[in-house]
Amino acid sequence: QKVLYERQPFPDNYVDQRFLEELRKNVHARQYRYQAVVFQSGAVVQQLCSVCVFVLTWWYMDAGMLSPQGLFGAALVSSLLGYILFDAVDGGAGRWASGRTRWADLKSTLVFAAFTYGFSPVLKTLTESISTDTIYAMSALMLLGHLIFFDYGANAAIVSSTLSLNMAIFASVCLASRLPRSLHAFVMVTFAMQIFALWPMLQKKLKARTPRCYVGVTVLFALAALAGLATVSSVGAVLFASLLLTISCLCPYCLIRLQLLKDNIHGPWDEAEIKEDLSRFLT
Repeated sequence: QKVLYERQPFPDNYVDQRFLEELRKNVHARQYRYQAVVFQSGAVVQQLCSVCVFVLTWWYMDAGMLSPQGLFGAALVSSLLGYILFDAVDGGAGRWASGRTRWADLKSTLVFAAFTYGFSPVLKTLTESISTDTIYAMSALMLLGHLIFFDYGANAAIVSSTLSLNMAIFASVCLASRLPRSLHAFVMVTFAMQIFALWPMLQKKLKARTPRCYVGVTVLFALAALAGLATVSSVGAVLFASLLLTISCLCPYCLIRLQLLKDNIHGPWDEAEIKEDLSRFLT
């Protein structure tokens, strides 16, 4: 008997020949499929492309190749299309479940736009006393933290959507302070909210409702980011394409291969699990 509260004619650490008969390997190991892992890696690819598009947009505005009026108009049109698509994907079921009306969404948008526009002179001069090199380093660190803490769908302690969004907005404020005028800062922060807060919400709904459409959007978004990066640096575009291919193709393959080497053992040496209903002892 495997009990320690009775005196028995053998030591407590005694095991018989049947001990290893209860050995089990990889009881709770998950079996992954390559296509499923590639599909899940799309969230990482899209977020990397979002950061790339944001930095490219800031670079174009800083170089004077993109006007704030043009960016604001394009962002407004894309937001309206995304808003319509967001409701059309599930037929408005999500809106009906949340109880939020379109009028409430419009009021929230107007309040945010007015608040950001009113404080854009403050945002423009907030970090003027900090050197440009420090601003760039802080922005790079914040964007890296945004990628690390972003919610890719994994249930982990490191995931924090609020922290990830705050770090991205902080990076946008830092970069916006190096733009020529307050209008540039206003448009840049507004664009950051669209690409870091609203765009991931649409991604998640497309992923849950229409997987094929989600894959198509991911591929088109990645191609757009690569095309924009190629206009700035061909070497950077090649390196970024290599990074995306590594994450979406090579890393899933390595995961599948390493999964075959997993060798977790389970047996009578594991911690005891109480399977009986002990509620009667608590009453």
